[in-house]
Amino acid sequence: MPTTARAHTNIALVKYWGKRDPQLMLPQTDSLSLTLDRFFTDTTVTADRRLNHDRFTINGQAVDDKNTNRLTAFLDLVRQLAGTDTRFNVASTNHVPTSAGLASSASAFAALAAAASREAGCHLSRRELSRLARRGSGSATRSVYGGLVEWHRGTNDQTSFAEPLMEKVDFPLEMLAIVIDASQKKVSSRTGMQLCVETSPFYPEWRTIVESDMTNMKAAIANQDINRIGQLAQENALRMHALTLSADPGYTYFEEGTMRAMRLVDTLNANGLHCYYTMDAGPNVKLIYNSKDRQQIIDQLAPVFGKDKLIVAKPGPGVSITQL
Repeated sequence: MPTTARAHTNIALVKYWGKRDPQLMLPQTDSLSLTLDRFFTDTTVTADRRLNHDRFTINGQAVDDKNTNRLTAFLDLVRQLAGTDTRFNVASTNHVPTSAGLASSASAFAALAAAASREAGCHLSRRELSRLARRGSGSATRSVYGGLVEWHRGTNDQTSFAEPLMEKVDFPLEMLAIVIDASQKKVSSRTGMQLCVETSPFYPEWRTIVESDMTNMKAAIANQDINRIGQLAQENALRMHALTLSADPGYTYFEEGTMRAMRLVDTLNANGLHCYYTMDAGPNVKLIYNSKDRQQIIDQLAPVFGKDKLIVAKPGPGVSITQL
């Protein structure tokens, strides 16, 4: 019988941006994220012994050869866990633009890990599921949980996992995505971060910065200080993107609209309307603010970007599994 899982995207408030073991997806640093209710992936996995290879569709379209190989390699991990050689039929629906810096791979692999492992007969703990999801996409390790989530970098496969810091966010933290460009980015996260690790002269300092940001961010969350959370996330994002500019060759995910959004947020803050931006590997900008200020912020952004490009997201839930 088919198994369906839903997982939501997460946006890192403190980013890891670099792996020390690309095979095991072990990160260079810890990280901390917010799971979002608005963006998610639904994945249905059906075991079928008649198949001689796995089959994949995303939004009703067959997956290309490159991504098929990546997904099959991930399902091989599931088969190894379950002690089976059964092939799977996988159908995913992505409720988030793919490869546009909105964490589609996080929700995709968290949902695939949950549905495939259960369909294969494994009943994994959430920590075990977090470790498995990490092998598909690093940030997927955090999408297993809802709310505010910490990913421990660990030292090996067993010790690198995520756990919830505050699964039920009981203060008015909210995020708004400004969709600058929903098309696929030119430099993948995986390629971009590895280039920074290998060539940016500032990368060693990045590890120290993240360690400090993690300590300060956890204190801000404990104090429910949304302005401090936003300030820290904004500075962390800018320093991450400074790594891309200092790589060899240098590159950037920013577009003209990205810079326009950053300048507008700076102006709003100067005028007393507090909101802060963060960006991942893509041009789209995410704002962090107190939900009571949502309408004022939208009123300022809509004339510039269009109301249809503004998507409000609240803290979202962890992965869920349905077995029919």
